[in-house]
Amino acid sequence: MSCATNSYVSLPAYKGPFGAAQAERLLWRAGFGPRPGQAKALAKKGVKNAVLSLTRPAGEKLVGPAPTDDKKVPIAPLDARGHELLWWLDRMVRTSAPTPERMTLIWHDWFATSIVGVKSQKLMLDQNQLLRKGGLGSFAELLLNVTKDPAMLLWLSGNKNTRLSPNENYARELMELFTLGAQRGYDESDVREQARALTGWRGYYRQKTGASDFRYEPNLHDTGIKTVFGKKGNFDWQDACRLCLEHPLHPSFFVRRLWSYFIPTAPGKKTQAELEKLYRGKYQVRPVVEAILQHPDLYRGPRMVKPPVVYTAGLLRAMGRGVDSTRWVRLTLTAGQRLFLPPDVSGWDDERWLDTATLRGRWDLVAWALRSVALDEKATGLPSDAFKLLTQAQSFWHVPGLLPGTRKVLLDFGQRSLAAKASPATVLNALRQLIAISPDLQTA
Repeated sequence: MSCATNSYVSLPAYKGPFGAAQAERLLWRAGFGPRPGQAKALAKKGVKNAVLSLTRPAGEKLVGPAPTDDKKVPIAPLDARGHELLWWLDRMVRTSAPTPERMTLIWHDWFATSIVGVKSQKLMLDQNQLLRKGGLGSFAELLLNVTKDPAMLLWLSGNKNTRLSPNENYARELMELFTLGAQRGYDESDVREQARALTGWRGYYRQKTGASDFRYEPNLHDTGIKTVFGKKGNFDWQDACRLCLEHPLHPSFFVRRLWSYFIPTAPGKKTQAELEKLYRGKYQVRPVVEAILQHPDLYRGPRMVKPPVVYTAGLLRAMGRGVDSTRWVRLTLTAGQRLFLPPDVSGWDDERWLDTATLRGRWDLVAWALRSVALDEKATGLPSDAFKLLTQAQSFWHVPGLLPGTRKVLLDFGQRSLAAKASPATVLNALRQLIAISPDLQTA
């Protein structure tokens, strides 16, 4: 069986068991984890229909209470500092269409833009909607829209790029980070010439008043002949994007990078070539994503560390808890991923989510999530048996099974704690915390 979309492309599709465990992995990789019972329901569809139900959802609903701050006041994402993060985290938690939302997060990392440089929550949220709208459509169209997006123009100085003073910031990142990869198929001459092609955009944003004006002014564009990738022409900003897409090294970059968001090991040569063939010329994102999500490597390969924001949203989804505190702003930052604030223009390092600092941040994040449901240490009616307490802790997180090593460590902890006269409630609280911070829930 193949997941090919036409007679010219042949990609392997996963044929193994597709039960709750496989469906749960799919929901974590292509979304933000399952709600209670969702993995079992998805497994009944089979792998292909499960994937298509995620990538082609029938509309979207936000399920559950609207987000609030610590005083139970509705959030103000355009005005209150950090509330833009709460607004987006809330969408991740409540959405009935998790894959388009996960793609929005992927593009936010791909076209990393920071509120520090933009200085406008409105412009950042506008860009966020742009990424969401085009997330599973045409990459060519998405690239054009991002190039002229006000937040990106401010972030990479596109609004200061004129024929009299070409600015190379966006030209460099357009090739290095967005379409080709570092030192692949271009040189410094191409950077300079692309900067000339991109001239003409102007714009400003006034932080105090919120006034803004972004526009293309032809008289500020360099109309001279440019030479890009060995081709000559009176190229403009749209040509700058087109030339990158038509570069022979673009498909390989696109496929490898998109694959890396879903599967931690590199694709095989045949898979890489077939995915490039699927993408080349049409630049459609959805078929490539669907092929990756049906690939055997996703289900048979190693586990993958969940990005901090994905992990956070997944915990809240599992608990049935909404966004109800501004504390999530600081907690996600200390865990290593503050939305709208990537560390630099290259985005987050997806291979280094866990270290001694960010793991402590995740611990604090779980502790805050569990604080409102913690049992009083003198609570009665609980078993004084480590096995039964562990079973209850697993049920709390809707985790039917644990990795053997994890289960052994947790059982030993429970037995030793009860032997040391810790109350069953205290042990159960601790087991809930330890399961959430264990490799089983940190990875999928």
